[in-house]
Amino acid sequence: MKTVFGAFLKNESGATAIEYGLIATGIAIAIIGAVSGVGTNLKTTFETVKTALTAGS
Repeated sequence: MKTVFGAFLKNESGATAIEYGLIATGIAIAIIGAVSGVGTNLKTTFETVKTALTAGS
């Protein structure tokens, strides 16, 4: 029983999984922020093109 408990305390696979999860979460937040910013700029660009095309008709 003592060896089983010792092995349990030395097992770090759960901590590693949590660390990878936190890294993945950070990357996802960065991607969402970047895409959100690009989306806003892209919408403005399309609105400008739409206005220019409508005015030229």
